[in-house]
Amino acid sequence: MTATQEPQTASPTAAGSGANASASFKASAATRDVADTPPERVAAIVTSILKGVHGAIAEHDVTYPEFQAAKAWLMEVGEGGEWPLFMDVFVEHAVEEQVAKSQTGTKGSILGPYFLPGQTKLSSTCELPRRDDEKGTPLVLEGQVRDTDGTPLGGSEVDIWHADSDGYYSGFAPHVPDGNLRGVVVTDEEGRFEIHTIQPAPYQIPHDGPTGQLIEAAGWHPWRPAHLHIQVRAEGHRPITTQLYFAGGEYLDSDVAEATKPELVLDPQDDGTGTRRSTYDFELEPLRA
Repeated sequence: MTATQEPQTASPTAAGSGANASASFKASAATRDVADTPPERVAAIVTSILKGVHGAIAEHDVTYPEFQAAKAWLMEVGEGGEWPLFMDVFVEHAVEEQVAKSQTGTKGSILGPYFLPGQTKLSSTCELPRRDDEKGTPLVLEGQVRDTDGTPLGGSEVDIWHADSDGYYSGFAPHVPDGNLRGVVVTDEEGRFEIHTIQPAPYQIPHDGPTGQLIEAAGWHPWRPAHLHIQVRAEGHRPITTQLYFAGGEYLDSDVAEATKPELVLDPQDDGTGTRRSTYDFELEPLRA
């Protein structure tokens, strides 16, 4: 499958990416997962958060000008539509790690702001949609989806999306065709899949807005290591959302989103044709009745 090539225009802006991420989040199932939390729990969580803020103010002797600067920055984050970006980069990894303590199966990672639902369904052996002249080193990811007891899960879905060789995502960069390097791969009867794509590049999170201002002010860098986003789904099982990284890749040890895990690092090998191949199996935990 190919996507129509479009001429390259300006790189995506933080505002544009933020607007797209906000719209996607509001339209997705994620908004239906908002907890119906009782007042007592809301009070307990918010009180703890505020105590942390108050403690930081006391510990660092925060001044009124610094407080006003923080208030102005928070307003800019909201006005720029960057809350999905900020929350996914700086907060989601902590939520994911906490939730994972009560789960079994393949290690998870953050969803991130670039997920788009409803992508094209593909057969178990497939090529992700791409431009006719897509740049990048050919990559094949193959594997199997199984229950935690080892039972193959035929007909499960491997929803995969990733950046191109320049670090841009379709749906969030004006020059990348919709659906590029995205797809929902349906496994065969043995739960197996073989996905042909290209190896993505590391990328900088959009940093020309208030999130970038914070990163610059703190002396951090805005880079994420190259990775594949994957969400695996099978009826009667807990979905897994994860990311797969590449051995030896830049920023593995300094990911701005703090989402890397050693269990999620691939080591693709050249098969002699210039294509890099790697195998990764997924285990899904059955849902409790």
